Amino acid sequence: MAKVDPYLHAVLLLHGAGKEVSQEGIVAVMKAAGAEADDAKAKVLSEAVKGVDFEELLKNVATVAAAPAAAPAAGAAPAAAAKPEEEEVSEEKKEEQAAEGLANLFG
Repeated sequence: MAKVDPYLHAVLLLHGAGKEVSQEGIVAVMKAAGAEADDAKAKVLSEAVKGVDFEELLKNVATVAAAPAAAPAAGAAPAAAAKPEEEEVSEEKKEEQAAEGLANLFG
């Protein structure tokens, strides 16, 4: 299993608890977990996630993760019938780029 950045865990925990995702909040979660927190990383991440729609992002992640299990059987209708609208694709690309950018912040 791939290691998930503890800073991202802190962000998701704060969001799930209905708290503001802030530098101070990220540092507090990290310290409560017994980890050392880098204030600079916490600040960069808190700024990077401002305005991110976590509910939509998590929904898309769950959809992508479930896609292989929902693959059509051989002889099913062509994939073109399930092609998303252009507007949805661009929104999905934006969210993927945002997620990639966050992942790149912490290697």
